[in-house]
Amino acid sequence: MLFYFLVIGIVVLDRLSKILAVKYLEPMGSFPLLNNIFHLTFAKNDGAAFSILSDKQLFLIIFTAIVICFVLGLLYRSVTTGASPWLSLSLALIAGGAIGNWIDRLVFNYVIDYFEFRFINFAIFNVADVFIVCGTALMCYLVIFKNVDLK
Repeated sequence: MLFYFLVIGIVVLDRLSKILAVKYLEPMGSFPLLNNIFHLTFAKNDGAAFSILSDKQLFLIIFTAIVICFVLGLLYRSVTTGASPWLSLSLALIAGGAIGNWIDRLVFNYVIDYFEFRFINFAIFNVADVFIVCGTALMCYLVIFKNVDLK
């Protein structure tokens, strides 16, 4: 049950951060926390990671819904079979982040992004993206180095 609450907590944290971004960042555009290094910059991403598949919202909404169902199914099986709690954690992180961005797509037809590392010219991203990347990195580690089975 803990992992399902984690998914919900991630979605709530993501929604709250995006509400704050719309309220405070959108009017100003960008706010430097460390000038020319790290800024909070409001951006509307109508694509997926790094803006690939821009303007393909229907496809992204449907594809993301399928991925969310698949990941939640894996999470359910992981929890009910007593698989590695680390695997359940990785799946919960991915599911929570995916649901957060999916909600944006459904409501706005774009994803709200706001973290910007200017010194490396990296894509602007959000809290949901952080959880997706951390969950995916953890899952890769478990599968590659710990031989955890996704069955």
